[in-house]
Amino acid sequence: MSRKSKGINAERELVHMFWAHGWGAARVAGSGSMRYPSPDIIAGNGLRRLVIECKAIAGINQYFSTKDVSDLREFASKLNAEPWIGMRFDVLKWFFLPLDELKETKTEFSVNLMLAKRKGLSFEELIGKFHQAKLE
Repeated sequence: MSRKSKGINAERELVHMFWAHGWGAARVAGSGSMRYPSPDIIAGNGLRRLVIECKAIAGINQYFSTKDVSDLREFASKLNAEPWIGMRFDVLKWFFLPLDELKETKTEFSVNLMLAKRKGLSFEELIGKFHQAKLE
């Protein structure tokens, strides 16, 4: 399976998960390929609006350009939505991180599996169905 197909399948999986829990969600086809900022997923339940940049990866590290993070922030601001990063590591569940939990370097942002497990929310936590206390 190509990386593009893997990402599209992960985004579709997430859209189905939102709908299964009573939220509306849509995948933004072509996100990242137009001149305007756009997330991969837009989801809401009448009370909350989420915009999510999704990554499905085989390794343990993922990098985001400063522009990608800035674009997600800008899009979220225009919709009065919450910006999130959704990470789907192979054979693991989804982890969701707010932008302020990303590790910032001089040139980019990063997330690794350890950070995602420690600071990330599960899907159920993200949508408010469950809360798990994190160990620091």
